[in-house]
Amino acid sequence: MLLADFGTSYCKFLDLGVEGAKPYLIATKKLQKNLRVDLATGHNGKRFSDSYVNELTALARGGEELIKAPDYVLLDCGSRDIKYVSYKGGELDDMGWNSECGASMGFTIELLERYYDLDFHSLAVPDRTFSVTCGVLGMSHIFDAVTSGISEAEAVARFVKGIAINAYRFAGSPETIYLSGGMCDNPLFVGSFPCRVITLGRYALIKGLEITARKHLPKHHERTKNTE
Repeated sequence: MLLADFGTSYCKFLDLGVEGAKPYLIATKKLQKNLRVDLATGHNGKRFSDSYVNELTALARGGEELIKAPDYVLLDCGSRDIKYVSYKGGELDDMGWNSECGASMGFTIELLERYYDLDFHSLAVPDRTFSVTCGVLGMSHIFDAVTSGISEAEAVARFVKGIAINAYRFAGSPETIYLSGGMCDNPLFVGSFPCRVITLGRYALIKGLEITARKHLPKHHERTKNTE
């Protein structure tokens, strides 16, 4: 059974038919048009799959497997949007999905890194920040700051910190955030949260699909194994 999380910029895959297989990453623009998977989530999941799982459902199931705590907030920050699930007493308490104020957040940050030739691994978290409520519209703060004499690196760092604080508030401003998605690989973004951050990497939703396949679709999974 082939699982996939179809993101806007990157897609994650896991082949349950291969013993010991690890999740892997492919840029969305490199996907073959005739690709088909057994079970999927993500922006284009319905287009490429036989069965689809809502992203919040996949995130929640992945969090339940990866986080061994009764109370937590799991925030997923990807290229296109942000979403979170929160648990209290081991039960789902709240969830949220924002594709407007979080519009193209990860994509915008990656684009800025390339355009200004920056390395987010070497940029320090700035003392000041911009008030950013949208990844696309917030870029005007960068242009205004650069025009006023602030360095490009400092302006972008303030923008990234503003994005992180906006995501933090969207998730309910918890004392600790478990972070998943591609932004886990951006140390400037992770360090800009005003709280403790525990990163889970890119594959939390893939883990949720794996749990779905093994626990919620046992007949489908067994049939797939027998035909391999």
